[in-house]
Amino acid sequence: MTVDTFKTEIAEALRSFEKFIVCLDKTPEDFAASMITLMEKAIKAYESRAENLRHGIALDKQLTIILSQTEGEFPLCGIYFNLSSPYHKNSTHKKNK
Repeated sequence: MTVDTFKTEIAEALRSFEKFIVCLDKTPEDFAASMITLMEKAIKAYESRAENLRHGIALDKQLTIILSQTEGEFPLCGIYFNLSSPYHKNSTHKKNK
């Protein structure tokens, strides 16, 4: 299993990224390179998973790739865009108890 195994899924995700996703951190070229790197990590995680696990997962701030075991020859591939806003700030104060 290689990255080329999932070239259809990668191509669809790249088309969606260029058409629908606004990403301030990555250009489409950077996104494509990240997707290849994450797919390699997901494949490695999938192939080295424990016997009772069914998934290989790799992610960064903008993207999550999940390979899920099936009854077929190759796993299902899920590519998810992690939605976030650069304007969202984490709460730094603690709640008073």
